[in-house]
Amino acid sequence: MQADFSSWAAAHQSRFEQVLQALLPPAGLAPQRLHGAMRYAVLDGGKRVRPLLAFAAGELCGADISRLNIAAAAVELIHAYSLVHDDMPCMDDDVLRRGKPTCHVQYDEATALLVGDSLQTLAFQLLAEHRLSDDAARQLAMVRLLAVASGSRGMAGGQAIDLDSVGKALSLPELENMHIHKTGALIRAAVLWGAQCGSVSEVHLDRLDHFGKCVGLAFQVVDDVLDSEADTATLGKTAGKDADHDKPTYVTLLGVQAARDMAKRLHADALDSLQEFGAGARRLRELADFIVLRKF
Repeated sequence: MQADFSSWAAAHQSRFEQVLQALLPPAGLAPQRLHGAMRYAVLDGGKRVRPLLAFAAGELCGADISRLNIAAAAVELIHAYSLVHDDMPCMDDDVLRRGKPTCHVQYDEATALLVGDSLQTLAFQLLAEHRLSDDAARQLAMVRLLAVASGSRGMAGGQAIDLDSVGKALSLPELENMHIHKTGALIRAAVLWGAQCGSVSEVHLDRLDHFGKCVGLAFQVVDDVLDSEADTATLGKTAGKDADHDKPTYVTLLGVQAARDMAKRLHADALDSLQEFGAGARRLRELADFIVLRKF
C-alpha cells in the first residue's frame, strides 16, 4: 500500500535535507563565513516543491534515487541562489525569507552576493561530478536545460522583466510571459530533469513539459493571491510586498476571484496532461493539488 501524500512528501523532504547537508561545503571549511552563509540560505526552510516535482517525475519514469538526489539538489541550489539575490536591497529589498532573516540581513550584502554566486556554480559542479543519464548527450542536454531555465531566457530574464514592470500596467499575456520565465522555467526544468533521469519517450516528455508549464504558472497565480490575503507569519516572508512596490500581479490585473479561477483552470489543464500516465503519475497529481490548493 502506497503512503499518503503527506507521508510521502515528508519522507522525501527529510531525506533530501540530509542530501543537501552532505553536498554543501561544511561550515568549518574556509572561507567559513561564506560556507556558513550558504548553508544558512539553503538548509532548514522551504517546502522543496521543485525537488518534490523532480522526485515524482523520476518515480514515474523509473529513475534511480541517487540520480534524482543530484538533479533535485542542483535545481534547489539554483532556486536558493535566486531567493538570496531577489531579497537584496538592489532587487526586492526584503528582510524575511522562509520565516527567518534574509541572507543579507543575517550576514551582509557582499556575503549574500557571493552566496548566490557560489550556490549557482555548485549546482553546475554537481552536474560535472555525477552521472544523471547513461546517455552522455542526454546529460549534456539536461545541463543546457538548467542553464537556459536559470539564465536570461529563463529565471533571470523573468526577474529583469519584473523589475522593469514596476508601476506599469501589463496585459495578461505580458504577465504570463514574465512568470513563465521568472517562476515557471525552473519548475518545468525540475519536472523534465526528474523524468530524464529515468526512461521517458519524447511524446511523454512533451506531456510532462506541459504539466510543468501549467503548475509553474498556477504556482505564481496562487502566490499572488496569498500575497494579497495571507499574513507574514503564514507566508514566511513579508506579506503585501508586491502591492507596496506597485508590481503587476494576477490579483491587480484580474481581481482575487478571477485569479483563483485562473489557477483552477491551470490545475485542470495540468491534470489533463497526465491522463495517459495512469496511476503512475499519482504523486505529480498530488503535487499539482498541493500547489493550487495550499491555503487557497
